[in-house]
Amino acid sequence: MPDNQENFGLRYPLLDRIRTPDDLKRIPASELEPLAAEIRSYLIEQVRITGGHLASNLGAVELSLAIHRVFRSPHDHIIFDVGHQSYIHKLLTGRREQFPTLRQAGGLSGFPKRCESAYDCFGTGHSSTSLSAALGFAEADRLSGSDAYTVCVLGDGAYTGGMIHEALNNCRKKLRLIIVLNENEMSISKNIGRFAKELSRLRASTGYIRTKNAVSGMLSHIPLVGKRMVASLIGFKQELKGAVYGSNVFENLGLFYLGPADGNDEAAVEKLLTDAKATNQSCIIHLKTKKGKGYPPAEATPDKYHGMPPASATRPEPGQTFSCLMGRKLCALAQKDDKICAITAAMADGTGLLQFRGMFPPRFFDVGIAEEHAVTFAAGLAANGYRPAVAIYSTFLQRSYDNIIHDVALQKLPVVFLIDRAGMNLSDGPTHYGVFDVAFLSQIPNLRLYTPVTRGALETAMDEAFRAGCACAIRYPNGCESPRVLQTFYPDAAPGRIAVRSSLAPADGAPDAVIVTHGRIVTEALAAADLLAAEGRRVGVLLLEQLMPYGDTAAQVAALLPEAACPVLFLEEEVRAGGMGMMLSWALRGYPVMRNKRVDILALEDPFCVPAAGQSCWQAAGLDAAAIAQRLRSALTECKQS
Repeated sequence: MPDNQENFGLRYPLLDRIRTPDDLKRIPASELEPLAAEIRSYLIEQVRITGGHLASNLGAVELSLAIHRVFRSPHDHIIFDVGHQSYIHKLLTGRREQFPTLRQAGGLSGFPKRCESAYDCFGTGHSSTSLSAALGFAEADRLSGSDAYTVCVLGDGAYTGGMIHEALNNCRKKLRLIIVLNENEMSISKNIGRFAKELSRLRASTGYIRTKNAVSGMLSHIPLVGKRMVASLIGFKQELKGAVYGSNVFENLGLFYLGPADGNDEAAVEKLLTDAKATNQSCIIHLKTKKGKGYPPAEATPDKYHGMPPASATRPEPGQTFSCLMGRKLCALAQKDDKICAITAAMADGTGLLQFRGMFPPRFFDVGIAEEHAVTFAAGLAANGYRPAVAIYSTFLQRSYDNIIHDVALQKLPVVFLIDRAGMNLSDGPTHYGVFDVAFLSQIPNLRLYTPVTRGALETAMDEAFRAGCACAIRYPNGCESPRVLQTFYPDAAPGRIAVRSSLAPADGAPDAVIVTHGRIVTEALAAADLLAAEGRRVGVLLLEQLMPYGDTAAQVAALLPEAACPVLFLEEEVRAGGMGMMLSWALRGYPVMRNKRVDILALEDPFCVPAAGQSCWQAAGLDAAAIAQRLRSALTECKQS
């Protein structure tokens, strides 16, 4: 139970009465507005402590209340896109007592999660997937004869993703599918593009719904001519409505369109949802909400309150995160080269490109939540003489794999991929782990892959990438550089070139074992070396600043390995299959220095692992300093016995 449980009855009397959606249905309509106020107050209080997505949830309070009052979840299916606007849904479905553990190790997920609750019918951690899933639910209900409805709640930012349009193209008219478009003109950065402009002018009338149904029902029972009269009436209605209001994209696709309406007016939303059920066909309800509603700072700057860190989090010095450093370096490069462009997929702030957008607006492109398009668009720019940089989180780069292969690498085009949030990331869970990119990029020819974990290495990697004349990927973690890493691998100055760095000087003598690693997990490798040093065992750590081409990296690693027999542990916080350990150990197999080495790989075996309470991501994955040290102890014992 949370520490402030004793105050719930005093501070949130209406919210205290709700444990299931049935409890919400018993709340009188007159008390819904104060209930919404209580929910907003509770969200602000809790999210400021735990961290999380605040602004999007503050805007979705009334529509969440209305959905759970009109529909019968979990019998009816409710799917949220992208899922970060589902906090109210969680509060209304029996997870209030768990809420203080939101986004904490062993706690409540920040996104819908099937194994967490029967009310979460589908997990949505990436944007623009929900309508395809909802269509699957609705078609399954049609096939089985179920009377369940499927309600798909979409932020308008999701409509900038191509999957939404693919799903819309496949929506049947006669389904129990209701699409709720929550238009707040934001995804994370402000929405852009023609579709966002189209949404801003859509208009439709909703007052005729019940009358239309009643008249259609009456006419259809007239013998011989009734059905033809209904068809004529529908055709006339569409022509009249088109003349008065104009056509819109949803009706052109065969969906019954309702709205726009005030999404922060619970009664209006509830009525529209009820009307949508009465149409007996696939519907879209267009709502306009205020992102950050009820909290003035979030209303004024909703992008700043999209994702909040926990109150207890160690906050980096302003401007010192890798994202910010990348953004400043890219601006410096672009000042010298007017062919450099920057591309983001609705993440200008998160990827550190706000300064670039302000300094070089003609060369800045926000393509919306459309990573596939971002990569092929960059390929087109590169093919026509420009030097595009595509800044994308590692977890979202997965969506553009085919485009990287066929549109960039196959054509040997000089696109630079700036891969943010590389490695395991605790708060958002497995949907946002950046643990697959090394493995899938390692299979692609004509590509260089850099892995800097210091400011100097990041800047040097960017200098090299824009001179390379081929596709380059630079992956870097969330947060800032580690003082321990700087002290160990760069005791004198920042690197002048990308290289393999050693924790041991040649004068130190041969180590008992060697760890070869890259990325921020090098800090765990150094900690493991400290544990073994306390036992009288010397462990050297090799830090890779570049992985691909693996042949080049293998030559540098071989030159730094001791001639004496010893274990060599390849360590990475990414998936094992096809990753650095496999690729680099294979590239090293022909070097004489490897003949007396015991090779081992310690990597992420379960990419969907979830930390228990009190665990770090590395502990949950068995990749923390203690696990590394134990793996080396076993290897040293086996080497001694052999």
